This record gives sequence, C-alpha cells and structure tokens, in this order.
Amino acid sequence: MLWFLILFFVIPIGLIYMGQKATVADWGSKRINWIDGLIRILCRYVHGLDDKNNIPLPVTGPAIVVANHISGLDPFLLVSACKRPLRFLIAREEYERPLLNWLFRAAGCIPVDRTGRPEKALREALNALQEGEVVALFPHGRILLDKELPYKIKGGVARLAIWSEATIYPVRIDGVSGEGLVALAPIIPSKVILSMGSPLKCQAIEMKACLASITLDIGPQHKT
Repeated sequence: MLWFLILFFVIPIGLIYMGQKATVADWGSKRINWIDGLIRILCRYVHGLDDKNNIPLPVTGPAIVVANHISGLDPFLLVSACKRPLRFLIAREEYERPLLNWLFRAAGCIPVDRTGRPEKALREALNALQEGEVVALFPHGRILLDKELPYKIKGGVARLAIWSEATIYPVRIDGVSGEGLVALAPIIPSKVILSMGSPLKCQAIEMKACLASITLDIGPQHKT
C-alpha cells in the first residue's frame, strides 16, 4: 500500500510541484510551462548546465538561436539556456510523430518539409520573428558529429536574419555523453558546456560571410 501511494501520488505530485517551481519561460500554456521546468531540472542536475550557460537574448524582440546538432538532448539544452520560449524548426517527419505531435504543436514548433516546400517553414518562421518571437534551429539540418566530414549549413538561417533584421545567437554544444543518440541522450548523465559566439547581424554583411561566421561559431574550431 505504501509503495502504491508513493508511486501513484507522491512522485507525480512532486514532479508537478518541481516543474512549476523551476519554470522560467512563459510558453502560453500551463502544461508546456511545467515541461519547461522539468527540462531545466534535467539539464541542471543530470547534465551539469548552470546559470553561466545562459544565452544572452534580449528581453523582447526577435532573435535567432543556432547551434550544432549532436544528439536528441540539444533542444532541451537550448530551452534550458534561454529565458524566453523558442520556436524550433524541426523536420516534418519528426513533427508528425504520433506520441509527440501534440507537444510540438503546443510548443509552437515549425515543421520543415525537407523533400517538398521548405520555403513554407521559412515564411512561418519569418512571421514569428516579425511578431517579436525567438526562432531556434540547427542549420546543419541533421545530427552531425565532429568526427564526420564537414557538412555545409543550410542558407535559410541567413535569409531569415536578413529578411527579419533579427540578431543571430550562435551556440556551440559540447560534453554530451550521448552523442549521436536521440531518445537515450537526455537520460545519460553529461557535463555539458555551451560556448556562445558573438551575436551576429547578417544584414550588415554578405550571406556567404554570414554563413561562414555561423559555421565557425558552432563548429569544432569553437571548442572550449
């Protein structure tokens, strides 16, 4: 009887309380705010992410967060490092996963049709930026480890920055124990380090130079 009470009452109530207390960003939904809190607890106590790893976003106004993509933990790390909600661009096949679609939809994720019309996602992301939101993406378009051959980043991030005049905040992710893994990466303890590149205004330079700067900031050259 005692184990039943602990399993079905004490633990769920504890998780609800901790998630609510740890919430930082307001996602416009109590459920997503609670998940935000749980993500921050996970990243702090399982992956060693502390307050020094905050991404210096403006309090209001549009911004673009970009990072290297090495595991399924990466979106959690970016959420935990930001005090504002993020509109992630994700592959449509991931967005439409039966058990996760409700979460991606509620969190405002933007599905990218990589085989059809990716420009539709760019338009939606541009609208979000024009409304003062923060868009996050992994410009390589897939998980890419340092040991793999260099892979050219997608040009969509530079176009978004130029069209919206939003500042890009590059982030380099290191120290993830579950590199290359997706579902298991969040539960494998790590000592994560986020290295922040200098905020970048792409409209002031050529697109090629913008992409080169992002590649440098999120690539292995930026390892600490």
